Amino acid sequence: MVDVIEKKRNGEKLTNEEITFFVNGYTDGSIPDYQASAFLMAIYFQGMDAEEQASLTMAMVETGDQIDLSSIKGIKVDKHSTGGVGDTTTLILAPLVAACGVPVAKMSGRGLGHTGGTLDKLEAIDGFHIELSEAQFVKQVNDLKLAVIGQSGNLTPADKNLYALRDVTATVDSIPLIASSIMSKKIAAGADAIVLDVKTGDGAFMKTVEEARALAESMVAIGKQVGRNTMAIISDMSQPLGYTIGNALEVKEAIETLKGQGPSDLTELCLVLGSKMIVAGGKANSLEEARTMLESVIADGSALELFGKLIEAQGGNGKIIQDTSLLPTATYQIEVPAPTSGYIAKMEADDIGVAAMLLGAGRATKDDEIDLAVGIVLTKKIGDTIQQGEPLAIIHSNTQDVERSISLIQKHITISNDPVSSPQLIGEMITG
Repeated sequence: MVDVIEKKRNGEKLTNEEITFFVNGYTDGSIPDYQASAFLMAIYFQGMDAEEQASLTMAMVETGDQIDLSSIKGIKVDKHSTGGVGDTTTLILAPLVAACGVPVAKMSGRGLGHTGGTLDKLEAIDGFHIELSEAQFVKQVNDLKLAVIGQSGNLTPADKNLYALRDVTATVDSIPLIASSIMSKKIAAGADAIVLDVKTGDGAFMKTVEEARALAESMVAIGKQVGRNTMAIISDMSQPLGYTIGNALEVKEAIETLKGQGPSDLTELCLVLGSKMIVAGGKANSLEEARTMLESVIADGSALELFGKLIEAQGGNGKIIQDTSLLPTATYQIEVPAPTSGYIAKMEADDIGVAAMLLGAGRATKDDEIDLAVGIVLTKKIGDTIQQGEPLAIIHSNTQDVERSISLIQKHITISNDPVSSPQLIGEMITG
C-alpha cells in the first residue's frame, strides 16, 4: 500500500489492479485508516483520469450487491440529482417517464439536511412502504412500469466506509471521489442508462458552474467507460426549486405538478430531465418528441393516475392524488413578513433549508426524527416584486416557537430597490 500511495502522491497513473487492491483491502480491514487517509489525500491533490475513476467505481460496485434488472422488459433509465433545497423531481419524473413507456426501477435514499430524501417524502403518504423483495420489485416494474424502494443494505459497502473516512479527513470535495461514489451506487442499482442532474449555486454542493461542469464530465466519462449510456445537465440551485420545502408539502407540490399546475421551474426541470430519460429509454428519437409525450401524459391525467397506482401498489392511500388534505398537516401556519418593499434579489437556498430543518423537516444527524407535516412555503422567486408586510413565506409548524426560522428567512432573502432578472434554470448539457 505504501507503494500505491507514493505512486499517486507523485501524480502517476494507477492500474486497475492497484485501485482494486486498495478498495478490497480497505473494505476487509487489511489496509488501516491511516494509509487509506493518506491515499485519499493523494487523490485529492493529484486527481484521477477517466480510466482510474472507472476502476475505482467498479471496484466499489464489486464489494457489495449488484441488482439484476435484466428480467425487466425495456431499457431501464435511472436519474440522479446531486441534491438541493426543494428538489422533488423524483416524485414527478418517475410517473411521468413511466407513463410514456420507459420502465423506472428507482432505488432512493433518506435525507440528511434540509428535508427528508425521496423515501421520507413518500412515507408522508399514509401506509406507503418502501421495502419490496427483489422479485416483488421486478414484478411491479413489469406490471406498472414503476417502483420506488429503499436502497439495499449491502449496496457498495466500500463507498459507505470510504465516505465516512472522507468526512473526517477533509477529502469530501474531491471530484474523482464524489463522481465514483455517486456512479458506484447507480451502476450497482442495475440501470442501463443514467441521467444526471448536477446542481450549481448557493443551495448546491458544487457552488460554481465550473465545479458542476467538472463533476458532470467526470460522471459521464465513468458511465461511458463502464458501458452505461450516461448524460448530464447542469441546473441552477441559487434559490429553492419550486415553492415548498418539507416532506408532505413537497408531495402536495409534486401532485400539483403532475396535474399541470405546478411551479414553472420545477415543471421545466422535470420536462428537460424526463425528455432525456425517454430518449435514453428508446421511446423517442428526439428531445422535442419526448417533451411532447411528457406534456401529453400530464394533460390527459395518465401520469397522475400512475402515481396513484404506485402509491396503492406499495400500500399507500392513493386517494391523496385527488385530496391532498389527507397528507399530514401542521398545526400552525405563520406568515413571515417582508421587512421592506422591492424586488427579490437573492434567496440563499442553503440557509432557507436550515430554517426548514429547524422546524423538524430535516435531519441534523442521521438519528433525528423528521416531522413530515412541517416546512416552508415560499411566496416569491428571484425577480418578483414584494410589498413591505406582504409574506415572504408561510411557515408550517407544530409549535409557535419559530423565531429562529423567521429570522433566517428574513436574513437570507435579499430585497433590492432595483429590478432583478431571474436566474437561468438549465445550463449546459453534457453527453460526452
